[in-house]
Amino acid sequence: MTMTMNLPRHHTARSTRRLALGAVVGPVLFTLAWLVLGILSPGYTFFGHRFTDYSPISQPISGLGLGVTAPYMNIAFVVTGLVLAVGVVGVFRALPPTRPALRRWSVALLACTGIGQVVCGIFNLEAAMPHSLGFTLAVGTPIAAFLVAGRYLRGVPEWRRFGTLLLLGSPLTLMLLVAFFATFQPTADGAEHGIAGLVQRLLVLQVHAWFVAMGWLAYRHAPAGE
Repeated sequence: MTMTMNLPRHHTARSTRRLALGAVVGPVLFTLAWLVLGILSPGYTFFGHRFTDYSPISQPISGLGLGVTAPYMNIAFVVTGLVLAVGVVGVFRALPPTRPALRRWSVALLACTGIGQVVCGIFNLEAAMPHSLGFTLAVGTPIAAFLVAGRYLRGVPEWRRFGTLLLLGSPLTLMLLVAFFATFQPTADGAEHGIAGLVQRLLVLQVHAWFVAMGWLAYRHAPAGE
């Protein structure tokens, strides 16, 4: 009887740890995708303008969602977004079920980053409105999500220090987002000059780094079920 009763808990613990790793795997895969495809891209055409080269300094990651790299980059957007959203669920399954309202809001807001990436993968740069919505969900929602989740995590003893640090992720994300819009020029000339692409990559890396840290901590702290 004891073995029968323990078996579900064993499998639940293992599945929770694996799910939490999605918050690590998703960002890592996405970063590898834009790094590799950025090197391989021969350029792309955007609303009749031909970019003969791809520059990660001046051009956005979404530029890789056009041209010959489009199928691979857009799949990367969708797959990594889904994996990241699942990872968020895994992280909070590994935490104590306290303060349910704050817990639900934390999951919902954090998952918006993954959902936003999925939207960006389905609608490329030429679908300006839905793509912009996806971008806002992916890197704008964390401004609120990190505040809410940080407050929740500060109430979990093993996570208190990380929860405090996560609160700092909110203003840092806001500053980088403002910097991106300040350097971004929605013109063909603007996409070939400037540093908007670099600023965007710093923004995305910073946002994803918090998810990687959450996923890894959840993986380490969750019961192994053994």
